[in-house]
Amino acid sequence: MAKKAKGARIKITLACTVCNQRTYDTEKNKKNDNERLVMNKYCRFCKKTTEHKETK
Repeated sequence: MAKKAKGARIKITLACTVCNQRTYDTEKNKKNDNERLVMNKYCRFCKKTTEHKETK
């Protein structure tokens, strides 16, 4: 069986603002969050919690 479409959910990549490494892949609802997503996440390259922003 094929998967159903999830509607307005799209895949995004989060990049560390300190070292610019792309470390996280996630999904967001484009209808509810039309701006770029910003989250505090752990960066394994910086070895600390930093701000991660959505990239293209």
